[in-house]
Amino acid sequence: MSGPRGRPGRGAAVAALVVAAVVAGVGAWVTATYNRLVQARVAVDTQWAQVEVQYERRVDLVPSLVAALRGYLTQERSVLEDVAKARDAYLAAPPGSPDRVRAAEALQRPLGRLVAVVEASPLLRSNDTVLRLMDELAGTENRIAVERRRYNDRVLAYDTLVLRVPSSLIASAAGFPVRPYFEAGPGAAAPPRVTLPSK
Repeated sequence: MSGPRGRPGRGAAVAALVVAAVVAGVGAWVTATYNRLVQARVAVDTQWAQVEVQYERRVDLVPSLVAALRGYLTQERSVLEDVAKARDAYLAAPPGSPDRVRAAEALQRPLGRLVAVVEASPLLRSNDTVLRLMDELAGTENRIAVERRRYNDRVLAYDTLVLRVPSSLIASAAGFPVRPYFEAGPGAAAPPRVTLPSK
């Protein structure tokens, strides 16, 4: 009599263990997925910070470049003013904001015009200070392009995790939105061309 009655008790215990194992497995998967999403989001944010470091480097070069050119450029004064205004707009925008991205791209246009003015002037092309600053600007533009590409690579990895099933269930429940790729504005596909010959 005790045997048949004992079997349902063992079956219930086994069922409870199976349910507990499934719950533990689901909990472990949810935790691991959440942690992967956090890691991917942090990687995107960290890489964007690297893009902004290079934007800051470009912005920091502007006052020295403007100062070096101010005495030479009399008719192109508006180019210098446009560069200075674009730099001020960048510094006024909140870090990491879409406004700052737009301001960084807006700075590229007057800088491109300034590079063209320098390239057209034999006097400026022979100035050591101007040559050094233009070399630094060209190097910075290349770094910006590299960091933006790396940022887009990080966004690709993050967005894939956010959109792929079943991790998308955790992403939507925990508030992990899709991140936009960096897209250069019109005319920003290539950095300003700097081809100053040495003296």
